[in-house]
Amino acid sequence: MPADTHSQRVLDLASQKGLLRAGDLDAIDAPRVVLTRLTAAGLLDRVGRGLYRLPNHPASEHESLVVVAAKAPQAVFCLLTALQFHGLTTQLPRQVWIAMPRGCHAPRIDWPPIRMTQMTGDAHAAGIEEHRHDGVTLRVHSAAKTVVDCFKHRNKIGLDVAMEALKDAWMARKASADDLWRYAKVCRVANVMRPYMEVVAHESSRGLAPMSA
Repeated sequence: MPADTHSQRVLDLASQKGLLRAGDLDAIDAPRVVLTRLTAAGLLDRVGRGLYRLPNHPASEHESLVVVAAKAPQAVFCLLTALQFHGLTTQLPRQVWIAMPRGCHAPRIDWPPIRMTQMTGDAHAAGIEEHRHDGVTLRVHSAAKTVVDCFKHRNKIGLDVAMEALKDAWMARKASADDLWRYAKVCRVANVMRPYMEVVAHESSRGLAPMSA
């Protein structure tokens, strides 16, 4: 197959997928050297190791998450990054926070900068949602699980951030009392969260029944 045909097929695939991985070329039988040639010609932008997109392709709101998920599909976005994803914080984290099972090594990613938190068993696996962006599956802890994680890791991110997340999630109805309490038990922070949840419930016009152990 002529080189120019390979190039056009790669460009068509990049247009279709948004974010193109080097491994995607196997499906169209195109050699990976085409990526180098197209990048040198300014027809593709390299956004990470083995990741490319068209120069005129609008950057996704979650582009940094898409890059991480493409390189480390087992990663779960958590804590500050998950708060931002769910619209529960005004902070813009300088790193992408990911959760990995205890004992895992941090994935090798040159961009964006990542911060890995190790979680064990159900504390890692509970509350994972999947969202598709640019043809990539993003695994993100749910709003309720993220709020609970913020209390679990309050020494890393600050108790004020955890409290703000709890209030925002409750007022925006993005986390129910049942979900919060269930994940609090899973993460073993029920006793820590109880007084804060009672305060939020008291301040809320909707109210909340007293929490039971």
